[in-house]
Amino acid sequence: MDLTPSPLALPFPDLPPIAGVVPHAVRAGYKTWDRCDLTYVELSPGTSVAGVFTRNVCCSSEVELGREQALLGRARALVVNAGNSNAFTGYRGREAVEQIMAQVAAHLDCAPSEVFVSSTGVIGVPLPKDKAYEGIAAALQAPACSWEDAARTISTTDTFPKAAAASAIVAGKRVELVGIVKGSGMIAPDMATMLGYIFTDAAVEPAFLQQLLSSASDATFNCITVDSDTSTSDTVLAFATGRAGSSLLTGFGDEGADAFGAALRDVCLQLAQLVVRDGEGASKFIEVRVSGAESDESARKIGLSIANSPLVKTAIAGEDANWGRVVMAVGKAGEPADRDRLSIGFGGTWAAREGQPLPDYDEAPVAAHLKGRDIVIEVDIGLGEGRATVWTCDLTHGYIAINADYRS
Repeated sequence: MDLTPSPLALPFPDLPPIAGVVPHAVRAGYKTWDRCDLTYVELSPGTSVAGVFTRNVCCSSEVELGREQALLGRARALVVNAGNSNAFTGYRGREAVEQIMAQVAAHLDCAPSEVFVSSTGVIGVPLPKDKAYEGIAAALQAPACSWEDAARTISTTDTFPKAAAASAIVAGKRVELVGIVKGSGMIAPDMATMLGYIFTDAAVEPAFLQQLLSSASDATFNCITVDSDTSTSDTVLAFATGRAGSSLLTGFGDEGADAFGAALRDVCLQLAQLVVRDGEGASKFIEVRVSGAESDESARKIGLSIANSPLVKTAIAGEDANWGRVVMAVGKAGEPADRDRLSIGFGGTWAAREGQPLPDYDEAPVAAHLKGRDIVIEVDIGLGEGRATVWTCDLTHGYIAINADYRS
């Protein structure tokens, strides 16, 4: 499988350490690849946790258990297996997860419910319990690794490691946030993205952390798509260790809560866009801006209809200014729209206004814009005040090549 770095890849950022968070990476041997494939992150006692999970009804045991665990609000460890999603594996898959939870919990002297597990990779193959056991045993003794090593280890078809950072001032105290994410294909989140993890040294009450994460996910991870497919394993978890010494955030009335919420959303947005930039076979990053819809949610659905359209995506790949395909995608979205009020543009140049091609439309600046790597599609529905921005990538032969050979 060709994993040449995406032409849209961004350099790995400098990331600060997060007090109370220690990542480790080892090789469990889930696949024949010669690389680490098990990430173990130890978290300090008292760490708060929040999570958002896929709504795919064929989800993995990791997702089923994670939903239950997140309601309890506390975490001591995270384990991520790469190369095997452990989804659609019945009782054997659940036994493997429970074994990992028990093994780590015994080492940390904590409840198994405080050990969160994620797996990603091929569907329908039970996670081998012997390899998982040996991998965890090695991870519990392994030295700490870098954020970059942790980001690489959770990857599958990713072509570059993805991470982001932000900071905020909470009641006069600086707090740090770091996030890592994996995702490249099977991306059309119905809650979050493939696998994403955010760590902060801020002190945040679990229920408030959940409120902030859910809101941030709706505006970021739920606004990206690569191929319209929602994974069986999609998970985003946020962990707050409280080790910065900042005051406890319990709601928006607390000093610094708005700043922390903005920083969390910033990290989520950076991570979500990185996933799109690594879309399988992608050569162009596409931002779809929808305005004038009846509501923000209607605008988001229209944006996703455009972003998921193979005809739109292949036109962008071919640098073809075929705005009629955008009109088609708006019309099929199932949302309120009026042909005679619709306006379409690319990169600041309007091609059609209020249902008609502009008589003086010059395609040259649009063609020039489409030759770039960062593409903007603008749509004004002309009905109301609703607006949304959605991010996607183009559709190329590379996507077919990667997915035709995925299991090898």
